Amino acid sequence: MTTTARRKNTTDTALVAPGLTRTPATAGTAARSAGGAESVDPAELPVRPGEDPWTSAEVHELHAELISELERLQHEIGAAEAAITGLMRDSNDGAGDDQVDAGTKNISRESELALANNARDSLAQTEHALARLEGVGFGTCESCGQAIGKARMQAFPRATLCVQCKAKQERR
Repeated sequence: MTTTARRKNTTDTALVAPGLTRTPATAGTAARSAGGAESVDPAELPVRPGEDPWTSAEVHELHAELISELERLQHEIGAAEAAITGLMRDSNDGAGDDQVDAGTKNISRESELALANNARDSLAQTEHALARLEGVGFGTCESCGQAIGKARMQAFPRATLCVQCKAKQERR
């Protein structure tokens, strides 16, 4: 079974590799969605000059999008961890494998580890965005303190830097 097929067939009850922790797809989500978006005052969210202020509907839509992304990433991490567990289990029975088979298994394992790590990074960014939206700092550049811009936040809600600061960071 290929990694893609294994990932599609994985359920929430999948095994987790030893030493890896697994967060259920709904952990913390109910608590967040219950008071999260309702506690945000759209008038307090910063906008750039010339932009319309945030509306409650836009804030609720953005909050729902972040919650959905959080759940998707948690599920993706669980599926990747289950695939890694299977690949680790399969790597021990390689007696008689030629070098090509062993190399293929190593590449598959490294690929799954990279996917899981990328998903964990995205999950951390999404949790940070939710915390900022529900608390303080959403829409404010973490570098210069200016408004990031409503359009940028709607397109990429995990943004923590304005366009100018992001460009400076990428030049380094």
